[in-house]
Amino acid sequence: MSLPPLASFRFFNAAAQTQSFIKAAEQLHVTHGAVSRQIRSLEEALGVELFDRRNRAVFLNHAGRLLHEVTQPMFEQLEQAVRQVQQKAGEDILVLSCEPTIAMKWLIPRLPAFNKAHPDIQIQLLAAGGPIDFSRCSADLAIRRDDFHWDDTVHSSALCPEWVGPVCAPSLAGPAGQLSGVHLLRSRTRPAAWEQWLRLVQKVACDVTTIDYEHFYLCLQAATAGLGVSMASMMMVEEELASGQLVAPFGFVRDGSGYFLLSARSSEESRKCRVFRQWLETQAQASVAQGLHGTPAETL
Repeated sequence: MSLPPLASFRFFNAAAQTQSFIKAAEQLHVTHGAVSRQIRSLEEALGVELFDRRNRAVFLNHAGRLLHEVTQPMFEQLEQAVRQVQQKAGEDILVLSCEPTIAMKWLIPRLPAFNKAHPDIQIQLLAAGGPIDFSRCSADLAIRRDDFHWDDTVHSSALCPEWVGPVCAPSLAGPAGQLSGVHLLRSRTRPAAWEQWLRLVQKVACDVTTIDYEHFYLCLQAATAGLGVSMASMMMVEEELASGQLVAPFGFVRDGSGYFLLSARSSEESRKCRVFRQWLETQAQASVAQGLHGTPAETL
């Protein structure tokens, strides 16, 4: 004979555990009538009653007890298998929250190498910046620059210091040591970047105009197009410097900030997070070393 639908066994198992159609309905989030109909359908398919019905109450009879001895471990094993499958799927996917410019200009070009080295781990990117609440988002990790404060619920691991400096198209290169008669490209996400750099290197910008852009990466695109001189993170312009699209006339200096990998302090580091963190630390350190070694010597 063909077996009745699995759903009817699920309803039966809940009713057998609770010895009540009403409690089974509450457990399954259905109506009392739905439970009663499923049980009756199962009894008709099997050709035997499974409950004694007396005084508006139900009691497992001998046939019902025999069947419950099978359905109870069956559903327990099924639920355990489902949890294991879901857990395994979650172990394969690492959800990473990352500032958009870092993701576009630095991380994404390196991800093919990570995928090749670790094909069992899939990186899922969320573009976001600033404070992050791991208890309310799906991210396992987050890459952030420490331009804000995080509390004790967040664990941080240093990746590398931030190095900044002006960049521009080669066509805008001028006399050595001068920063005058040009458009300074400013980002609303880093509004004080130029002032901070001028203070660090003790320079003065004369006869300049400023152009504001909404995001940091727009400033870099504008600089590449020859629209002015942008303050840049060394890590974000590696490709453009290497190809000659941009030059860094004054090199780069540390601005006191840095990049960090954040995670929830309460959670134990999983294998996928540990593997990615170790890879990311190596990539960041190599990137800084290569950037400092390969900075062009042009002057503005």
